[in-house]
Amino acid sequence: QVQLVESGGGLVQAGGSLRLSCAASRNIVSFKTMSWYRQAPGKQRELVAGIISDGITRYADSVKGRFTISRDNTENTVYLQMNSLKPEDTAVYYCNAGSSLWNAGVYWGQGTQVTVSS
Repeated sequence: QVQLVESGGGLVQAGGSLRLSCAASRNIVSFKTMSWYRQAPGKQRELVAGIISDGITRYADSVKGRFTISRDNTENTVYLQMNSLKPEDTAVYYCNAGSSLWNAGVYWGQGTQVTVSS
């Protein structure tokens, strides 16, 4: 069992930056994959970025070159640095912890709202 708490969301103008944090209630070393997903109104939840235990990362095509995911196993925290934000990045962003490679796990945070104004 683990609780995930996201923070760092907010309102930002297009072209701006935000850094999301996901703090876990226990050690995240045991989770092979930590990921960020997002869900915009009326749309399905989609994978934004994932990072596995050895640091290899994957990104959705729509965020490549703009977003960076990282994990700090000593702080039990996962970050999502978001640069050059666009209005279409507006969504609720969720943190996920998974026990298998690249697949979503059963543990989700409550989400943090990111709104990008044009």
